[in-house]
Amino acid sequence: MDALPSSYRLLAALPARLCARRPLPSQLRAARVAPPHWRFTKQIRSISAVAGKAPTIDRSKSKLFDSADEAVADVQSGSTILSAGFGLCGVAETLIQALQKRGPESLHSLTAVSNNAGIEDVGGLAHLTKNGQVNKLIISFLGNNKALEKQYLSGGIEIELCPQGTLAERIRSAGAGIPAFYTPTAVNTLLQDGKIPARFDKEGKAIGFGTKREVREFNGKKFLMETALPGDVAIIRAHKVDEAGNCVFRYTTKAFGPIMAKAARLTIVEAEHIVPIGTFDANEIDLPGIFVDRIVPATVPNSIEIKKLRDPSSSGKPAAGHRARIAKRAAKELKQGYYVNLGVGIPTEAATYVPDGVKVWLQSENGILGMGPHPTEEEVDADIVNAGKQTVTLLPGASTFDSSESFGMIRGGHVDVSILGALQVSASGDLANYMVPGKVFKGMGGAMDLVSNPEATKVVVATEHVAKDGSSKIVQECKLPLTGAKCVSTIITDLCVFEVDRVNGGLTLTEIAPGVTVEQVREKTDAKFKVADDLKSMEGDAQIEGA
Repeated sequence: MDALPSSYRLLAALPARLCARRPLPSQLRAARVAPPHWRFTKQIRSISAVAGKAPTIDRSKSKLFDSADEAVADVQSGSTILSAGFGLCGVAETLIQALQKRGPESLHSLTAVSNNAGIEDVGGLAHLTKNGQVNKLIISFLGNNKALEKQYLSGGIEIELCPQGTLAERIRSAGAGIPAFYTPTAVNTLLQDGKIPARFDKEGKAIGFGTKREVREFNGKKFLMETALPGDVAIIRAHKVDEAGNCVFRYTTKAFGPIMAKAARLTIVEAEHIVPIGTFDANEIDLPGIFVDRIVPATVPNSIEIKKLRDPSSSGKPAAGHRARIAKRAAKELKQGYYVNLGVGIPTEAATYVPDGVKVWLQSENGILGMGPHPTEEEVDADIVNAGKQTVTLLPGASTFDSSESFGMIRGGHVDVSILGALQVSASGDLANYMVPGKVFKGMGGAMDLVSNPEATKVVVATEHVAKDGSSKIVQECKLPLTGAKCVSTIITDLCVFEVDRVNGGLTLTEIAPGVTVEQVREKTDAKFKVADDLKSMEGDAQIEGA
C-alpha cells in the first residue's frame, strides 16, 4: 500500500461501510436519474472535520437522507449551531424539531447562532432553549420571546447580543476564510467597551459581559475589530435543492441561509422540493452544492410571525393625531429616487405620506430593495416579510438578497436616508433606542448598523417628544446606552423639528407644529436649543411671525 498515492491509501484505509453509497430515500428513487456525464465524472473523496464538534463529512455518500432525525443523529453536544432564518421566515423548523427530539440527555450545551431565537411554543430556536439544550445564544434581537427574556434575566442562559449587520458579516467572513475585519458599527457604545451584559445571576444581577473590542482609526474615523463566527453545523431551509446540494431560495428566506451554509463545517439543508441533478439552470442557483453536505425533506410548513394585512379600501394612513403629524413630516425627507430604510413604528408610517408620482425605493435590512405595502389576504406570502417580521409585498423592480449584502448597502452609505425611532436623542446627535437597563432589553437588531455611516446616509429620528412618563426624549446628554454617537441630523417630533449640528453639537429649532409655541417646546425639551430666524410651520413653509 505504501506504493500507492496518499489519496488512495486514505481511501483504502476507510471501513467499507463508509465507502458504501447511502440508499436514496424511497420517495425519491423513481425521480433520480443522474445524467451520464455526471455518473462518469463524480469524484470520490472522504474528508473528516478538523478538530471541533462537526460530524464527519463523507463525500463518497449521497447527500440525501431519509429524514431530519437521521441527518442530525450525530450532531454532538457542545456544538455551535448556525440556524438560518429571520423571525420565523426561512427557519429550518424540521431540523430544529429533530434536534429537540433528541432531548437534553442526548444533545446539550449547544451554542446557537441566529438573528433571533423564535417564539415559545410556536417555532424557531425557542424549541431548543425551552428544552434546556442551549447554553449560549449569539443573536441580534430577542424579539417577542418573553420566556427567553425571563430565562436570560434570571441566569438560565447566556446571550451575546450582536448588531445584525455585524452578525451577518462575522458569519460571511468565516465562510470566506477571513479571521477578522473592522466595522464602523457600534463605535462609542457599550459593545465597544465590552459592557453589554451576557449573563445574569438568579437575582437578575449582571455577572458576565461581552468582550471589549479593539479600536483602530482609518482616515480619521474609528472602527471596531470583529472576529469571524464559524459554526460546527448549519441548519438551513431552501425552497428547492437538487441532489448535488444546489439550492434555490425564495425572497427573504435567503437572509441568513447562504452565508451560514458557507460558514459551517457541516451544512444540513431541508427543502420543500428535492429534484434531480440537471433540473436547475446554472443561473437559477443561489447556493452552490459545494456548501451543502446533507439534504432532507422539509416536513413542517412555513410559519408567519406577524400576519399584517392592508385594507384595499383604506388609505393606510394613521388616524389623525400626534403619530400622523410625525409620519407626515418625516415623509418630506423622502425625495424622488431616494433609497430609504424605515424603522418599525412611526418611521414605517411615513411611507404612506409620500406624494403620488414620487418614487422612493424602500430597503429592509433583512434583504429587500423595493418593498411594497402590506398584502391583502390573497397576496400573503410567508416568504416575504419586512424587518419587523410583518408580511409585506414587493413592488415592480424589487430585488431580494442575503443579510451581508443588505448591510453592505447600509454601512457602505448607499442608502440615502434612514429614519428610526428613539428612546433618547441628544443635542449632539447621539441616539439611544434599544435598551433601558433593568426594564427593556430586546437587543439592537440592525439599528447600530443603520446609523454607522452618517456622513453618507442622513439619519432622521421620528419620535414623540416626551416619553410615557412625561420625561423629554430630547436631552442634552443621553443617559441610556447609545445606539450611535453623533449620528442624527434631524429630529422630528409631534411638537417640532430640530436640525442637529453633529460636528460642534447643538440644536436649532427650524419648524413648529400648529398651535404650539416656542415656550411650550422649551418646557418639554431637556436640551438647550436656538431658534432659527426663519422658523416655519411643520405643515407648510409659512414663516412663524414673532418667533
